Amino acid sequence: MTFFSFAFPILMKKPMSPIVNNLLIVFCSSAGFSWGAGSSAYQTEGAWNVDGKGISIWDAFSHKKGKIFLNDTADSSCEGYYKFKDDIALMKDMKLNHYRFSISWPRILPTGLKSEKINEKGIKYYSDLINMLLDNKITPIVTLYHWDLPQVLHEKYGGWHNISMVNYFNDFANLCFERFGNRVKYWITFNNPWSIAVEGYETGEHAPGLKLKGTGAYKAAHHIIKAHAKVRHTYDMQWRSKQKGLVGISLTADWGEPVDISNQRDIEAAERYIQFYLGWFATPLFHGDYPQVMKDYIGRKSGQQGLGASRLPVFSPQEKSYIKGTCDFLGLGHFTTRYVTLKNYPSGAGDNYFSDRDLAELVDPQWPDPGSEWLYSVPWGFRRLLNFVKTQYGNPMIYVTENGVSEKMLCTDLCDDWRMKYFKDYINEMLKAIKDGVNVKGYTAWSLLDSFEWDEGFSERFGLYYVDFRNKNKPRYPKASVHYYKRIISSNGFPNQREVESWKRKAVETCSSSNQLLAADPLIGHMEMVTEIVVPTVCTLCILISAVFFMFLLRRRL
Repeated sequence: MTFFSFAFPILMKKPMSPIVNNLLIVFCSSAGFSWGAGSSAYQTEGAWNVDGKGISIWDAFSHKKGKIFLNDTADSSCEGYYKFKDDIALMKDMKLNHYRFSISWPRILPTGLKSEKINEKGIKYYSDLINMLLDNKITPIVTLYHWDLPQVLHEKYGGWHNISMVNYFNDFANLCFERFGNRVKYWITFNNPWSIAVEGYETGEHAPGLKLKGTGAYKAAHHIIKAHAKVRHTYDMQWRSKQKGLVGISLTADWGEPVDISNQRDIEAAERYIQFYLGWFATPLFHGDYPQVMKDYIGRKSGQQGLGASRLPVFSPQEKSYIKGTCDFLGLGHFTTRYVTLKNYPSGAGDNYFSDRDLAELVDPQWPDPGSEWLYSVPWGFRRLLNFVKTQYGNPMIYVTENGVSEKMLCTDLCDDWRMKYFKDYINEMLKAIKDGVNVKGYTAWSLLDSFEWDEGFSERFGLYYVDFRNKNKPRYPKASVHYYKRIISSNGFPNQREVESWKRKAVETCSSSNQLLAADPLIGHMEMVTEIVVPTVCTLCILISAVFFMFLLRRRL
């Protein structure tokens, strides 16, 4: 059978690969290490216009035809707004130490402004969620902004392109500290600001869908960095002494490996890749300014365009002091790796964030790619990224805030052996990094549930739990990876190779019964048949639907 790859990087023959030790490390993380799973408000809550919630930029964006794959929306999604008690029961059964979720800004401030209206029903929802997590001995890790800006703030002010967002976001954060901070001790200001800036304000793939080439991403990022710093200072001045919590940020980054580790130009290109990705945000927050390579490259290309100043905004000396050192911990999201080589883009040939970097991204076609078109399983890159953070930023406290893999199929085989292998391999590399001395304090599997995957709609599934989106009750079914991850948590890592192999066998045995339950759902099977007949029928249907799906994708990408 032939499969198509739609990766944006170039497929290449296997380059000079690093020496990688793939042996399972027989190692358990330190006492007090926290294992969890994550979600976000817009992706899972549903209830998009009930109980006083305002409209977000993602509500508005997804309701425009052609913006989301198959024109899906998250209007109902997982119905997490109504099913959070059931979901916490799933977390308790998995023995999660923490649960990472986000607060929807427009659910508690419908217009985005604290001065106009506070929605007490929204406040109650999150308060009840937090209380129930704590009752079940699950630590809440709360993200303040996971991309769902109130639509009013976009329409009136232009969203993150306007400096006024800094104060408005601070007001929102301050309200959250006031109402929830006596119980929440881990705060994340922004989730993956790279995606907010690049995909929201440069490529237009994400809400609010602006295509401001060459300037949009840099300006939005500049304001996001200032907003993070202001919120952290507000917490310091008003809440830290009473609440004794921590404030960090979650940055997502791929690792960039030189195509040829003996070629200086490739080495420098790989360094630029990481600095334009992770360093763009981490370097100001830890060192007070943008990476020098960003300032050099964007400044030079801006001059070649005939511009009087760099397209990369400048921090004043006072701002540099204000933003420096404003992370109590670094949240790190990581999924995949790229090979990187030099590629010169002449000025004027579509100046934008991507061409500013003067590099090309490549992937090895032998890397497994079971999920999203951009997501190849390259575990060794995780250890390298973690050690990079240790070296570059003074070995900060790290919480892995997102790590996981999706599947491409429209309907799911709950026996997700590829996800179990991904978790084993990536967690193994994280544990190696801890042995290297990297200060990793927690790991968050992404994600607890299948959910709305932004511009890809429901076509990709990252969840430990399968969600049947066609059923109005949105039932959850455990995949094999639930049982596998549960074993990792209970063992606080990997005890030995033989036992880990037995985990996988037992997880597959357990998931077979879940497959039967899913297949027996009349909304899927549309027939009353014994399970032995229904299961292969549904599997055959999956194959047929997947074939149609791949052909649709092929036509869409050509």
